[in-house]
Order: sequence, then structure tokens, then C-alpha cells
Amino acid sequence: MSLPEKIQAIAIDKTGNVDVLEKKTLDFPPSPPGNIVVKVNWGGVNFIDTYYRKGLYPIQNFPQILGMEASGTIARLPTDENILNDEEFKKRRFKVGSRVAVCAIGVHAEYASVPWSKVYAVPDSVSLLTAGAGLLQGLTALTFVTEAYNVRAGDYVLVHTVAGGLGLLFAQLCKARGAVVIGTTSTPEKAEIARAHGADHVILYPVENTVERVLEITGGEGVHVVYDGVGKDTFMDNFKLTRRKGTLVSVGNASGPVEPIAPLKLVEKNLALLRPTMANYTYTPEEARRYGTELFDLIARGVLKINVYKEYPFTTEGVREAQADLSTRSGKTVGKLMIKIADE
Repeated sequence: MSLPEKIQAIAIDKTGNVDVLEKKTLDFPPSPPGNIVVKVNWGGVNFIDTYYRKGLYPIQNFPQILGMEASGTIARLPTDENILNDEEFKKRRFKVGSRVAVCAIGVHAEYASVPWSKVYAVPDSVSLLTAGAGLLQGLTALTFVTEAYNVRAGDYVLVHTVAGGLGLLFAQLCKARGAVVIGTTSTPEKAEIARAHGADHVILYPVENTVERVLEITGGEGVHVVYDGVGKDTFMDNFKLTRRKGTLVSVGNASGPVEPIAPLKLVEKNLALLRPTMANYTYTPEEARRYGTELFDLIARGVLKINVYKEYPFTTEGVREAQADLSTRSGKTVGKLMIKIADE
């Protein structure tokens, strides 16, 4: 397959608000010998895109192509013979034309060059749209309920913003493991969707006191684990609603980064506090393959339902709208936002 010298991509020349996002014509991305080149069809929109855009996460050089999640087909394999002969690489059975999903910075573009271990084979039973919508958040939820805190039957679990794309996955996975799932959301309509995806109790945070309701539901004990993707607005209350020897998992910063706290704060209940990233749970090729295989198996079997809320055009205006919609905590979005980059 011949590859173009230039590509269209969503990129920024500086950090800032959504108006720094632009669809630009850029040089074809550098492709080291260990990378796979993917022709992209779908791009998943995630909060991490907004963190890079705002400058919360560092960017080394501009222009920077954004996007951490996409799906498409392989346009070119690695050229490094050592990689082609690597046993982990062989287990993936990659070839030109293979359907794949990718998780790496800079993939909201017509073509993306990605380290081979960040490329996940998509089974025939899962569509490219579903794969592109489910990979990053699915791997995040799966690794966090396994390694950040190993959710077990009978655990009480609190998921903030449970009706969002990530929240619905947390709810489904925790319910499948036999946990009692408590979620927070903004509207009765979102609460119904959360219940349909495994939430046993849903708290409407604009009109209910989250701490009081959690303690009421748990008989005053609190939850075993909190998964908090909101950040600044909810973080300190988590200490009041987590039980003794419980775990607080800071998942994201939708309302802004959490202020520093003293380690002595954890002494009150012997709490564990984590701020993990999925990338460190899928760091090795073996970890990535194992979790990727498990994720797509859960999706194919219907244990995990991936909800696409809206598809946006591959334009400056489309991507700006998508990130703005995602960032409104009390907004209308339920499930995943996707950019349609090319027809399949």
C-alpha cells in the first residue's frame, strides 16, 4: 500500500481552550522500525485529550496531534526483524489489512504510527466502531477493577459520574463480579441508564447529599472502593464515605486536578489512595495482549456493552464540539463520543 506524504489530523499549536483545536495538513508521521502504521477509521474522544489540550499533561513539541484512541486497519507492519520474530508479536497474527484498535498519543488523524505493543487485534465479532469506542476506557476500567482494587462479590463500590462512558463500564464490570454498585449522576434520565447497566443505587448529586446517601446505603460503614473521575469537586468527600481499610482510586480530573493532601489524611481510616494510569497496567507486551484479549472477549460475549452517544465529523468544528460536550459535567452526554475519520 502506498502511503501519502501529507495527512489530515486534529492538532494544536499551543495549549488552551477548545478554540486551539484545528484540523490541519501535516507531514506523514515518523515511523520508527518498531511501529505499525494504521489507516484510521474512528477516533474515540476521552478526557485525556482535554488534559493534553489544556496543558495539564506535558507536550514536548508543537504541532501536536491529539487523540489517544482509534480503530482502523494496518497499512504497514514493523520493519525491525527482531520484532517480526518476537514471540509476543507473532501471537497477534498481524498482517496488512488486519482490523485493529490503538491506544497511543496522536491518533486522531488519517494515518497513525504506533508502537506495535500498543496495537490491539480486533476480533471479527466486534465492529471497528465498538473497538474504537471501547478500547481506552475498557482497558482502564478492566485494569482498575483488577489491579488498582480487585473488586470482589459483596463489595460496595462507588462510581462517580456513573452514566459517562467510563462510568458505565465500571458499573458493568463491578456488577458482573457480584459487587453492589453505587453511582452518582446529574439527572433522572441518566440514573435510569446507569441502572440498566448494573448500578444498584444511583445518587442525583445536584439534589442529594452524596456522603449521607452512601452511608445510608452501606449501613454507616462506607464503600470498599471509590472510583472518582471527577477530581477536585468530589475528592475530599470521598474520605467521608470510604470505610476503614478502604481504597480511593483517583481516576481523572474532569472538574480540575486534586489539591495535594498530607499522607496523614490516610491515617484516619487506614485508607489506600491510588492515582494509577492504564498505561502502567498494560506496560509490557504480554500485559497489553492479555488485557486486550480479555476486554474484547467481554465485549463479544455481551458482558460489556459499549454505548456510542454521538458521532462527530472529522472537522475543526466537530472536534471542538466533541471536547466541549465531554467536559460539561452536568451535560447531556451518556456514553462514548466518536469522531468519524474515514468510511470503513
